[in-house]
Amino acid sequence: MESLLKVSQVKKDFNINSGLFTRNKKVLKAVDSVDLEVKNRETFGLVGESGCGKSTLGKMIVKLLNPTSGNIYYNGKDITQIKKKEFMQYTRDVQMIFQDPFSSFNPRQRVLDILMEPLDIHNKSLSKEKKRDIVMELLEQVGLTTNHANRYPHQFSGGQRQRIGIARAICLNPKLIVCDEPVSALDVSIQSQIMNLLKDIQKDLGISYLFIAHDLGVVKHISDRIGVMYLGNIVETASKESLFKNPLHPYTQALISSVPREHPEEKKERIVLNGEIPSPSDPPRGCKFHTRCQLVQDICKKVQPILEMKKDNHKVACHLI
Repeated sequence: MESLLKVSQVKKDFNINSGLFTRNKKVLKAVDSVDLEVKNRETFGLVGESGCGKSTLGKMIVKLLNPTSGNIYYNGKDITQIKKKEFMQYTRDVQMIFQDPFSSFNPRQRVLDILMEPLDIHNKSLSKEKKRDIVMELLEQVGLTTNHANRYPHQFSGGQRQRIGIARAICLNPKLIVCDEPVSALDVSIQSQIMNLLKDIQKDLGISYLFIAHDLGVVKHISDRIGVMYLGNIVETASKESLFKNPLHPYTQALISSVPREHPEEKKERIVLNGEIPSPSDPPRGCKFHTRCQLVQDICKKVQPILEMKKDNHKVACHLI
């Protein structure tokens, strides 16, 4: 399967003030030398605790943020270097679904106007009637009705607003959608509906997803391959089946142990991590996970491990594997 998106050694640093009355600045390493690949028609799940850099990486991919260094390739082209004309095409091909669609909508616009806006920008040759027809088809495609077109965002439930966000993301027939925690703010019953909708859309349109979440159970339901992120680094990537059957990194093992049992008779020992996540502005030397790892060795405190292939497309960054 061909690669659609390839992230190579991408970093994102933010300068932060270390105190109110000092000019000294610290650097927060939100994303630190990340490699990642999304293939055509696949869903790559990216999981990790809050603050690990998942959303920052997603925003760099859709060019809401520029990387400090590194390269992001889309269909072989480095999008960190693209010009204005190519950028317009890229924004058609790569869209984003936000965690809270309400905050990404103009509250004064009707749903009809929200969904017509991308068409007005990118498909100026289409007549107003044709654009309206496309919007009505989109609403039905995401499980809403044409009667919803004249309502405002505040008149919808959270699940309905997310459906509108999905409709806006697919209206330009993109090739890749970055889903940034798209179901975390929804009830469990609504979560499954939205994920099933995303699966149906992928099947119909052949879209690839980068699905960002902190809930491994959600990622397991929708992903083909999964990457585990910790404090700005990818520590493990594998197929869904391989990751859940045989997690290699101690952090991944702890995450999977926290996923609720699917069957009451299933035996699972919970791995409890001690300590807090270190600050990204002052990460520990060596392996960033060593301050919470029960298997820590001297080398872990001195040398940062590299994400390496161990077996059958299963990569892990750990000195002990």
